[in-house]
Amino acid sequence: MPRLVELARIAGVTPQQVRNYLDQGFLPPAERAPNGYRVFTQAHADALVTTRALAAGHGWGAAREIMNAVHTGQTAVALALVDSGHAELARERAHIAAATAAFAEVAATPTPPTRPDVRIGDLARDIGVKTPVLRQWESRGLLVPARDRTGYRVYDPAEQRIAHLIAVLRRGDYPFPIIEAVITTLRATGDPTRARAELARRDRDVHHQSLARLRGSAALLSYLDTRG
Repeated sequence: MPRLVELARIAGVTPQQVRNYLDQGFLPPAERAPNGYRVFTQAHADALVTTRALAAGHGWGAAREIMNAVHTGQTAVALALVDSGHAELARERAHIAAATAAFAEVAATPTPPTRPDVRIGDLARDIGVKTPVLRQWESRGLLVPARDRTGYRVYDPAEQRIAHLIAVLRRGDYPFPIIEAVITTLRATGDPTRARAELARRDRDVHHQSLARLRGSAALLSYLDTRG
């Protein structure tokens, strides 16, 4: 039977972290010897390895839910959580593909006609959104309209093009953090190629995350098989 320090060495963590994992349900309950010390088994070593792999792929929050479900006899719940994690990445891949295609199309074709300066209502109609949406984009720093002498927002041709691009990406359900990165790159460089590279970078990140999540799921399957 492995000792506490041996379990810690297996997982590359401290003995206290092993105790924490036990208390949080990442590991199966441990019996106590007559002297009060916890008795660890190979099952605890297997659970440690599984926990670390799950956390690397699914995140610590999901790993805790999954392992708690396994150790309370709710295998179906654990599998549903795993399926949900993979489905989440599938949705993100689809969103990235849609946004990349939309961005490429916008970057490769002329933008809608622009005018020297337009107010918020005119711009909203031009790109097919409501005026509160433009205000929200402004509050996020995505749009930077000027103000005329009366204090009304006015959008020059550059801001009109940026607004059109944001609208296209939002219609592709692309999340704001990536849109912000794309728009920041586009403003800094004026180069659509570099902006598209930001989308490609996120796609690579999802690819690596998908592999890590698959490894975590494989580790869970192995652990379930050992438990019978």
